[in-house]
Parts: sequence; C-alpha cells; structure tokens
Amino acid sequence: MLFFYNKEMLGQTLLVTIKNSEQVFYENKKNMVLIRDENNSLVGLNIFNVENLNLTGSGNIDLTEDQKEKLQKRLEKNGIKIDLEANNDEFFVVGQVLTKEKHPDADKLSVSSVKISEDQVLQIVCGASNVAVGQKVVVATIGAMMPSGLLIKKSKLRGVESNGMLCSKRELGLPYEEGIKGILLLDDNIEVGRKFKELNL
Repeated sequence: MLFFYNKEMLGQTLLVTIKNSEQVFYENKKNMVLIRDENNSLVGLNIFNVENLNLTGSGNIDLTEDQKEKLQKRLEKNGIKIDLEANNDEFFVVGQVLTKEKHPDADKLSVSSVKISEDQVLQIVCGASNVAVGQKVVVATIGAMMPSGLLIKKSKLRGVESNGMLCSKRELGLPYEEGIKGILLLDDNIEVGRKFKELNL
C-alpha cells in the first residue's frame, strides 16, 4: 500500500494505492472516492479533508501509528476495512544491467535487460545516456510510486515493452546537481536485489 500527499498540488487530499490495476472504476462517497477494479475489488482511495491527520512531507509518505489509527477509524465509519501497512520500499531494488541495445524506433532510447534477483531479469526501456552493461543501478519495479506521484506500470515505449524504470537521483527524491543527467550509478560491490532504502544514500 502506498500513500501520496502533496498539499501544494492537491490540497488536503491523501491518495492511497492498494494495488495496481489496468482498468478502474470510481465510486464517490462522502469526502472520498473509492477506486475499484473490474472484479469490484478496492485498489485505491482518494481521501479528502485530511487536516486532522497532520500530514507532513510531499510525495510518497509514511504514516505514523497515530495517523494510521485516525485514518482507520475514518475508513471504518464508511464501511471500509483495509490493512494500512505501506510497502513502497519493496518496489525499489538494486539491479545490474546485463545487456543494452539501441531502441529500434527511437534514437535516444535504449533497451536493457536488468537482473534484479537470482531468477528475475526485466526488460526496461530507458532514455538515459549513461546506461552501460555491468552497472549496478536502482530499479523501480512495477507497482512502485515515485516521489513525483508517478506509478510505475508495465508499458510500451515506441512499441517496445518496458517492465520498470532505471532511476536518477532526481527521480528518487535525492539531492542532485543541476546539469548532471543520467541514472544513479551504484558501487559495484552492492549486491543485486538489495532494497534501495537499505543503502542510506
């Protein structure tokens, strides 16, 4: 479950993503919108007027136990029972670029195979110019919500399937230098599959 809050852009609204779904339907309730998939399962919530939660930060946020308790009570009053455990960190992992090829239909894009565990390799389309075979990189996998609010989904870029994103410092919400572009490159000794949050960058 992911929590997104940006007071400047959205006011006192908390966006909750429970799981990714290609097709969604919206149900308006008092001070909230329920988002359901084709099976009528709850996949997200837009919760308005959340001043009493005293939320801070911008982008992906973690709720305190007190905030979770208040939100849980509000949801239960509306007949909604869900587990409010955020798990966005698991979607950001260390990967290693195994191959890199030019995109067949876009000069500025490349197609890479990226290993994120002993038995999982993802095909990812990337526009960064500094991608190279052998690099250790940060991979946002399908289901990740970026600090900007972008939800990473399986997609096609100029006709080529992409199953994640190779991340820059800026995209990860880390301090970065203006004018320096490209993905974040990690030390070679960091193991593949390690959670990005564990690196304490």
